[in-house]
Amino acid sequence: MTHDQTNSPHKSSLQAIPVVRLMQQEDAENWDAFVMSCPEATFFHRSGWKTVIEKAFGHKTHFLLAESEGIILGVLPLAEVKSFLFGHSLSSLPFCVYGGIAATNESARIALDQAAQQLAAKTNVDFLEYRNINTFHADWAGKDLYVTFRKAIDPDVEQNMLNIPRKQRAMVRKGIKNELVSVIDENTDRFFSVFAENVHRHGTPALPKRYFILLKSVFGQDCEVLSITKNGQVVSSVLTFYFRDEVLPYYAGDTLAARDLAANDFKYWELMRRSCERGYKIFDYGRSKRGTGPFDFKRNWGFEPQPLHYEYQLHRAKSVPEHNPLNPKYQLFIKAWQHLPLAVANLIGPHIVKNLG
Repeated sequence: MTHDQTNSPHKSSLQAIPVVRLMQQEDAENWDAFVMSCPEATFFHRSGWKTVIEKAFGHKTHFLLAESEGIILGVLPLAEVKSFLFGHSLSSLPFCVYGGIAATNESARIALDQAAQQLAAKTNVDFLEYRNINTFHADWAGKDLYVTFRKAIDPDVEQNMLNIPRKQRAMVRKGIKNELVSVIDENTDRFFSVFAENVHRHGTPALPKRYFILLKSVFGQDCEVLSITKNGQVVSSVLTFYFRDEVLPYYAGDTLAARDLAANDFKYWELMRRSCERGYKIFDYGRSKRGTGPFDFKRNWGFEPQPLHYEYQLHRAKSVPEHNPLNPKYQLFIKAWQHLPLAVANLIGPHIVKNLG
């Protein structure tokens, strides 16, 4: 799994050939140092995802790195998902909104891409998936369903408030008037309680609680829970990732009481306010499906959608997978799930959702 290197910006490895191999435990520190310095890399390229995906879901991972003379030039985290219901896939990266190859030169990029395609053929998967921010394989099948929302955080707190469109700003001020309080939680317990309740109301299974515990354990201070309370009771909560100068609210949940209290808007304002005061520069509102409530909510906050380029090399599959709640064939399942007792849903849900990613 090698490729000749040309036009490399690294003079010391100008004549060398990048070699692709699996990341080992002793590579984790250098892998993460590369991710922090590579402009193409994201939080979801961090080595910790290997531990999270393996321990939370039991999926086999293939974290590939391209190196020359001991210097990492590119990385590609992959996970292999096998499911009776949803098929067999190789993806970068399930449970992550961004992925694909992060590299500092084309030789490393090509070598990693070739290695991934060879691995997909060897493992006999239905498809190989890259969750790219930018187009890479325009010749592959694609999915024009997801967008992301990113915006600069103004260094002045009050200016960020003024930058929120008037109607949504009124909701934030309503939350303030309702004397809501934001609190940083040390664990994921309160977050999970409202998250699980929230997704159940929408008819989808919740990810397992151990997944969130692992996220907090593996990523430490770069994974934070902000909960919103009213009279000491949690009504809304968000689990957020921090990467370089970016803040990424990633999982969130609300109780039924949150709507009348405007707790959802207040929650994101408090996260933005705190992030501004801590010097973060980019607010990444995350992925949403076109034509959904979360899509409209983020636009109402003044964020503009940016397309995500999810690309699929089809192997055994004949078409791009559509494993999402907008697929009409899942509507009966969604309605039935909403009527399950929450305790039952939380018990069997993780066995279903782990195969979706």
